[in-house]
Amino acid sequence: MSFQNPSQEKIFQYLTEAKVIAVVGLSDKPEKTSYQIAEFLKSHGYKLYGVNPKLTGQTINEIPVVENLAAVPETIDIVDIFRRSEFLPAVAEEFLKTDAKVFWAQLGLSSEEAAKTLQSQGRNDIVMDRCVKIELNKKV
Repeated sequence: MSFQNPSQEKIFQYLTEAKVIAVVGLSDKPEKTSYQIAEFLKSHGYKLYGVNPKLTGQTINEIPVVENLAAVPETIDIVDIFRRSEFLPAVAEEFLKTDAKVFWAQLGLSSEEAAKTLQSQGRNDIVMDRCVKIELNKKV
Protein backbone atom coordinates (compact mmCIF):
# COMPACT_ATOMS: atom_id res chain seq x y z
CA MET A 1 0.00 0.00 0.00
CA SER A 2 1.43 3.36 -0.95
CA PHE A 3 1.29 6.52 1.14
CA GLN A 4 -1.59 8.92 0.58
CA ASN A 5 -1.85 12.46 1.88
CA PRO A 6 -4.68 13.37 4.24
CA SER A 7 -7.76 15.18 2.95
CA GLN A 8 -7.59 18.85 2.01
CA GLU A 9 -9.71 19.61 5.08
CA LYS A 10 -7.22 17.83 7.36
CA ILE A 11 -4.31 19.74 5.78
CA PHE A 12 -6.16 23.02 6.43
CA GLN A 13 -6.76 21.87 10.03
CA TYR A 14 -3.01 21.29 10.51
CA LEU A 15 -2.26 24.80 9.23
CA THR A 16 -5.02 26.41 11.32
CA GLU A 17 -4.05 24.70 14.58
CA ALA A 18 -0.28 25.09 14.17
CA LYS A 19 1.60 27.76 16.08
CA VAL A 20 5.20 26.46 15.99
CA ILE A 21 6.91 25.25 12.81
CA ALA A 22 10.40 23.78 12.54
CA VAL A 23 11.95 24.30 9.10
CA VAL A 24 14.36 21.42 8.48
CA GLY A 25 17.01 22.48 6.00
CA LEU A 26 16.53 26.21 6.50
CA SER A 27 19.03 28.11 4.35
CA ASP A 28 20.69 31.43 5.10
CA LYS A 29 20.51 32.33 1.40
CA PRO A 30 17.51 34.55 0.51
CA GLU A 31 17.28 33.02 -2.99
CA LYS A 32 16.63 29.53 -1.57
CA THR A 33 13.09 28.20 -1.30
CA SER A 34 13.45 27.24 2.38
CA TYR A 35 14.41 30.83 3.27
CA GLN A 36 11.50 32.26 1.24
CA ILE A 37 8.92 29.84 2.67
CA ALA A 38 10.15 30.52 6.21
CA GLU A 39 9.76 34.24 5.60
CA PHE A 40 6.24 33.63 4.28
CA LEU A 41 5.31 31.49 7.32
CA LYS A 42 6.70 34.12 9.68
CA SER A 43 4.55 36.77 7.97
CA HIS A 44 1.52 34.57 8.72
CA GLY A 45 2.25 34.65 12.45
CA TYR A 46 3.85 31.25 12.97
CA LYS A 47 6.72 30.93 15.42
CA LEU A 48 9.64 29.37 13.56
CA TYR A 49 12.80 27.47 14.32
CA GLY A 50 15.37 26.55 11.71
CA VAL A 51 16.97 23.12 11.86
CA ASN A 52 20.36 23.04 10.17
CA PRO A 53 23.47 21.60 11.85
CA LYS A 54 25.75 23.79 9.69
CA LEU A 55 24.05 26.98 10.93
CA THR A 56 23.41 26.01 14.57
CA GLY A 57 23.42 28.99 16.91
CA GLN A 58 22.81 31.52 14.17
CA THR A 59 19.68 33.58 13.64
CA ILE A 60 18.43 33.75 10.08
CA ASN A 61 15.89 36.45 9.34
CA GLU A 62 15.01 36.54 13.07
CA ILE A 63 14.61 32.73 13.15
CA PRO A 64 16.81 30.87 15.67
CA VAL A 65 18.62 27.88 14.19
CA VAL A 66 19.18 24.66 16.16
CA GLU A 67 21.12 21.50 15.37
CA ASN A 68 18.22 19.02 15.30
CA LEU A 69 14.52 18.66 16.06
CA ALA A 70 15.18 17.57 19.65
CA ALA A 71 16.90 20.93 20.25
CA VAL A 72 13.72 22.92 19.54
CA PRO A 73 12.75 24.19 23.01
CA GLU A 74 8.98 23.77 22.65
CA THR A 75 6.40 21.48 21.10
CA ILE A 76 6.57 21.55 17.30
CA ASP A 77 3.23 21.58 15.51
CA ILE A 78 4.60 21.10 11.98
CA VAL A 79 8.02 19.89 10.89
CA ASP A 80 8.39 21.44 7.41
CA ILE A 81 11.15 19.56 5.58
CA PHE A 82 13.41 20.93 2.85
CA ARG A 83 15.80 17.97 2.54
CA ARG A 84 16.02 15.65 -0.46
CA SER A 85 13.74 12.61 -0.43
CA GLU A 86 16.59 10.20 0.39
CA PHE A 87 17.05 12.03 3.71
CA LEU A 88 13.39 11.75 4.77
CA PRO A 89 13.77 8.38 6.59
CA ALA A 90 16.49 9.91 8.79
CA VAL A 91 14.31 12.96 9.45
CA ALA A 92 11.43 10.60 10.34
CA GLU A 93 13.67 8.85 12.90
CA GLU A 94 14.58 12.25 14.38
CA PHE A 95 10.88 13.26 14.35
CA LEU A 96 10.02 10.18 16.42
CA LYS A 97 12.36 11.38 19.20
CA THR A 98 10.17 14.48 19.70
CA ASP A 99 6.54 15.21 20.44
CA ALA A 100 6.17 17.00 17.09
CA LYS A 101 2.71 16.64 15.60
CA VAL A 102 2.87 16.82 11.78
CA PHE A 103 5.62 15.53 9.46
CA TRP A 104 5.47 17.66 6.30
CA ALA A 105 7.76 17.09 3.30
CA GLN A 106 7.73 19.95 0.80
CA LEU A 107 6.65 19.79 -2.83
CA GLY A 108 8.63 17.21 -4.79
CA LEU A 109 9.68 15.27 -1.68
CA SER A 110 8.33 11.91 -0.57
CA SER A 111 9.46 8.63 0.95
CA GLU A 112 7.48 5.44 1.45
CA GLU A 113 10.14 4.32 3.93
CA ALA A 114 9.70 7.48 6.04
CA ALA A 115 5.90 7.08 5.98
CA LYS A 116 6.14 3.43 7.09
CA THR A 117 8.59 4.32 9.86
CA LEU A 118 6.22 6.97 11.22
CA GLN A 119 3.04 4.92 10.79
CA SER A 120 4.61 1.91 12.53
CA GLN A 121 4.93 4.14 15.60
CA GLY A 122 1.34 5.41 15.37
CA ARG A 123 2.39 8.77 13.93
CA ASN A 124 -0.08 9.23 11.11
CA ASP A 125 -0.13 13.01 10.66
CA ILE A 126 2.01 13.02 7.52
CA VAL A 127 1.95 15.29 4.46
CA MET A 128 4.34 14.75 1.56
CA ASP A 129 4.92 16.38 -1.82
CA ARG A 130 2.85 19.44 -0.87
CA CYS A 131 3.98 23.04 -0.44
CA VAL A 132 2.92 24.67 2.82
CA LYS A 133 2.78 28.08 1.09
CA ILE A 134 0.48 26.82 -1.67
CA GLU A 135 -1.75 25.14 0.91
CA LEU A 136 -1.91 28.30 3.04
CA ASN A 137 -2.82 30.36 -0.04
CA LYS A 138 -5.63 27.89 -0.86
CA LYS A 139 -6.95 28.24 2.68
CA VAL A 140 -7.32 32.01 2.59
